[in-house]
Amino acid sequence: MAEDRFLTAQDAAAELEISLATLYAYASRGMLRSESVPGDPRARRYPREDVLRLKEKKELRKDPEKAAPKALSWGAPVLESAITLVQDGRLYYRGRDAVALARSASVEEVAALIWTGEPSAGEIFESEPPALPPLAGAILGADLTPVERCQVALPLAGAADLAAWDLRPAAVAATGARILRFLAGIAAEVPAPPPAGIANILQAGWAPGRPEAAGPIASALILSADHELNVSAFTARCVASAAASPYDVVSAGLAALKGARHGGHTERVESLFREAGSAAGARRALADRLRRGEDIPGCGHPLYPDGDPRGAALLDIAAEVAPGSPAVECALALAEAGRELIREHPTIDLGLVALARALNLPERTPLALFALGRTIGWIGHAIEQYALGKLIRPRAAYVGEMPGSS
Repeated sequence: MAEDRFLTAQDAAAELEISLATLYAYASRGMLRSESVPGDPRARRYPREDVLRLKEKKELRKDPEKAAPKALSWGAPVLESAITLVQDGRLYYRGRDAVALARSASVEEVAALIWTGEPSAGEIFESEPPALPPLAGAILGADLTPVERCQVALPLAGAADLAAWDLRPAAVAATGARILRFLAGIAAEVPAPPPAGIANILQAGWAPGRPEAAGPIASALILSADHELNVSAFTARCVASAAASPYDVVSAGLAALKGARHGGHTERVESLFREAGSAAGARRALADRLRRGEDIPGCGHPLYPDGDPRGAALLDIAAEVAPGSPAVECALALAEAGRELIREHPTIDLGLVALARALNLPERTPLALFALGRTIGWIGHAIEQYALGKLIRPRAAYVGEMPGSS
């Protein structure tokens, strides 16, 4: 409920263990947001999320050893970044609404925005990606998923791209463009991608003869581009902090994203679609999972209590490109069942699967869309981390056997 998102002044002060006067001082200094209580303009209420975040910051200053583990799991920020903001249920890339960008900008423009701060691709995408050695064709077999193909091919391409070791910001952006174009060709099995945009390359491989699919594919990539300091972005920053090449950064990001607790959710959502079969079976599929004590993939996100804007936007786009199709009707029914049974809203994972099915793309492409889009964010985080010139090296709290204890 919306009311659960706010605390009264008394409850906020109690949570922070401060007086009301101190609470009001925090609000006046911009440390804490507040707003009028509907129906009582003299009273103020405080976003629960802001209060808990401020509490974590206080704990971190008071007892770093106790607070640090909490920061690693949806806790207080541990790194600074100018790329992505999640605020008030919306997602922004460098201050621009991501959903609006998905409707109006190209993949290349959003990549340039994230990498350079300006939504102008300019010369960034002019250089050609490296060519794979002849033996690569035998390695990239038909049994591999699109993401697995990328994982196999990327190190080979990195070994051939000596310019990738130039870690200055403009050079990394140009390398990122080569990587993104290369991965699009590999994922879509287009050996020699035409001189076209990233979304057009994917459309050529996944939806040949249907140029109208390029726009929705671009929207999916843009909405997947970055999401603050998620596990794959943090992994990418750690690897970049060691001054590894952008190819190694993206390889590490792919490994993290493929995990079942991260981007791998999309494959669990695909399984849910197969269980439902149609819109008529959606509610039963969710109920059966609940009965078995299983969670419901594609529903609920901790950062968006009122709904993931990426998931909602992708469902809208799917309904626009294939109105009334069985795939879209099934997706909408699953989303409605999630809201009804567990009071959770659809996430980007459900949105990616819904859009892929609406476009009749091959199986396993939702995760590939996620990975290719998120490559943009990994390169952006790498650029920031290279500029810092610092190694990310936290300490561990030792809890094992002490020397001389046995």
